[in-house]
Amino acid sequence: MTFSQTRQRPVLLHPETVVVLNGSGAAILELCDGRRTVAEIVAELGARYQAVPDDEVRRFLTRLAARRCVELTDG
Repeated sequence: MTFSQTRQRPVLLHPETVVVLNGSGAAILELCDGRRTVAEIVAELGARYQAVPDDEVRRFLTRLAARRCVELTDG
């Protein structure tokens, strides 16, 4: 993930693709550090913002995992 000066937005760089992120997508990916679980990411976002739908965070990460942008593990 990086910040695109051209787009003035955070983007996720992937071979032959650029995923332009909205604010919530960038916030989720900033917390993906290989140590936090999805539940911990949701809890951290809930502490920052009023309402964080658990299912939306999970769907977002599942879509990125399907595109091989992130890797989800059971542990």
